[in-house]
Amino acid sequence: MMIEKITESRLPNGLAVITDQMSGVRSVTLGFFFRVGSRHEPDELNGISHFIEHTVFKGTGRRSAMQIATEQDRLGGGLEAFTTHEETGFAVKVIDDQLPAAFDLIADMLRDPKFDPTDLKSEQRVIIEEIKMVDDSPEEKLGEIFSTAFFPGHPLGLNITGTPRNVKTFDQATTRNYHDHAYLPANLVIAAAGNVDHREIVEMAAQSFGGGANGRRRRFSTRRPKPAAPVIVKQNKNLEQAHLVLATPFVSAADRTRYAADLLANILGGGSSSRLWQKIREDRGLAYNVGASAIMYRDCGIFSVFAGTSPDKAVEAVEIIVKELAQIVRDGITDDELDLVKDQARAGILLDLEDSAARGAALAQCEMIFGRQISPEETIEGLMAVTPRDVRAIARKFFRTDKLAFAALGDLDRRSFPRRLFEIDAK
Repeated sequence: MMIEKITESRLPNGLAVITDQMSGVRSVTLGFFFRVGSRHEPDELNGISHFIEHTVFKGTGRRSAMQIATEQDRLGGGLEAFTTHEETGFAVKVIDDQLPAAFDLIADMLRDPKFDPTDLKSEQRVIIEEIKMVDDSPEEKLGEIFSTAFFPGHPLGLNITGTPRNVKTFDQATTRNYHDHAYLPANLVIAAAGNVDHREIVEMAAQSFGGGANGRRRRFSTRRPKPAAPVIVKQNKNLEQAHLVLATPFVSAADRTRYAADLLANILGGGSSSRLWQKIREDRGLAYNVGASAIMYRDCGIFSVFAGTSPDKAVEAVEIIVKELAQIVRDGITDDELDLVKDQARAGILLDLEDSAARGAALAQCEMIFGRQISPEETIEGLMAVTPRDVRAIARKFFRTDKLAFAALGDLDRRSFPRRLFEIDAK
């Protein structure tokens, strides 16, 4: 196992700097992570975090958009940015001697974005095209339809990109005001992993973000969602496949049962040996792509099963999925199944230790979710301690008829999916 050398510092303004020094490498992954995402936005500003993620690349007081693009390419072209429901991030992997240049570039973009009105108008059009791309992707479109119904009246049910109508309202004043209001040093985590000197990162952070409101983090008003259990079938006769998603509420990211929950998701649909892959793809040949996943937010989670199949096989696929959920509720899992997914998870954790990008992202996630670093050893210990009884307890809590939600998109008849089709018979 590669030895970790994790060091943490906090500036007086609340900014957190966390580094993980890796021996024997010449690379560094540098990330800037804000505790700001789409769930923190008021409805009328839905999409503005994603808009800011885009528009900080359009120029600063010191750099034009072309200069930013040129410097990014000079660093290796790997500068990535993303917006989720709960965070906004910017990360780049560079050779160690390029770290100061990478830090200066990203810090400048985040601290002093120009938000030129002409550039904003141009980026509005770009993002509207991005939204149209989702509309043309049935899997992603189904995800939007499902989220809106599963989290009714809640920001988690809204699109991260916003709507064309909202995006068109993001002028200079609106964008600048939200940036100044939300993207504060106290909301920022700077994480770096690789051949890195912690003191150097702290000094650069202090120079770029040293001011601020005495460590007062902007605390957003976030309410816990109340998941619904809809059955939605949207007809689209132009699709060759029917796209399906079944889901239930699940544990949150910091829940003590998260290890058991994650292993349960992997047993059902986490790999080619999983139950659903074997039953739906290998045994029946009903789908090319089928799986299960667990998305865990800070205060809630979603377990979902997804599949794409022929419209005339959609009901059969649903029946198999519901039967597998019920069987785990009724009979639990085997020791062999649990040992397999534990080995799979352990391998993933240890292999990630060789990747500075994975280690840098883990630093930031631990800080934002737990407020402390969780070592790979602690994570592996938590996974290995899970018992079949723990996994069954998660299934019994969440795999219930009254919690099961369903959405489908394709050449389908709504009458083929009565509510009784989703009854989990655990007797």
